[in-house]
Amino acid sequence: MSKADELFVSMCRQILDHGTTTEGEQVRAHWEDGAPAYTIKSFGVTNRYDLRQEFPALTLRRTALKSAMDEVLWIYQRKSNNIYDLHSHIWDQWADESGSIGRAYGYQIAQVSHYPEGDFDQMDRVLFDLEHTPFSRRIMTNMYTFADLSEMHLYPCAYSATYNVTQEPGAAIPTLNMVLMQRSQDVLAANNWNVCQYAILLMMVARHAGMEAGELVHVIVDAHIYDRHVPIIRELIERPQRPAPRVTLNPEVTNFYDFTTDDLIVEGYETGPQVKGIPIAV
Repeated sequence: MSKADELFVSMCRQILDHGTTTEGEQVRAHWEDGAPAYTIKSFGVTNRYDLRQEFPALTLRRTALKSAMDEVLWIYQRKSNNIYDLHSHIWDQWADESGSIGRAYGYQIAQVSHYPEGDFDQMDRVLFDLEHTPFSRRIMTNMYTFADLSEMHLYPCAYSATYNVTQEPGAAIPTLNMVLMQRSQDVLAANNWNVCQYAILLMMVARHAGMEAGELVHVIVDAHIYDRHVPIIRELIERPQRPAPRVTLNPEVTNFYDFTTDDLIVEGYETGPQVKGIPIAV
């Protein structure tokens, strides 16, 4: 069965059975009817996914893998902060009349710094370092820039990706691993979405660098289930689990900046029914 299903179910049960509640506290998020959106939460959740074993897509319900990939391309490849460069509508409620979400996400990745080797934005620097100094311990992107927070329409949730290369015994090529840091996560709405999109990002960067995609370690500071999501989660984690799908990239594409969603190949993705009408706290 899918390892992602097992980790998701275990995490949700941990939160529901042993988490703490924010009920009665002052909370930022509210429901559409104005009611405060309270949560049950766990602090410091860490999940590990080994892409050499399987792709970490839930089978309890379907994750829109091409849409998840499109958002990650919007941030790290197109380096955009405008919803009109994104093909889904997940950011619409945070955009202004021009489509901008402020100095957030792709805006931060596009910022250029000066180095002895030249001028690089964050993503270009990652690719350069993986080519020239792959065993560096400084290869990362970070979107949580304190000086720009007041000009972001939403603070970044998944904000930092750190890359680390290992040379496994007997392996023909190095292995590229990633630690994804996330300050906050709506477990029902976003958990597997984030896991899958950063798994795809890791696969694309590994391909560009001529490496094998290895482990994705996902650290969530505040993993929470909203009060109105609890019955949905309880039903979801009791569903049958299926084998993970096979997810690969077009073998003809090797440059990170050439990938499109058409290059994502998904085979054997069988899931339970989609959950409809999930309320979103804003």
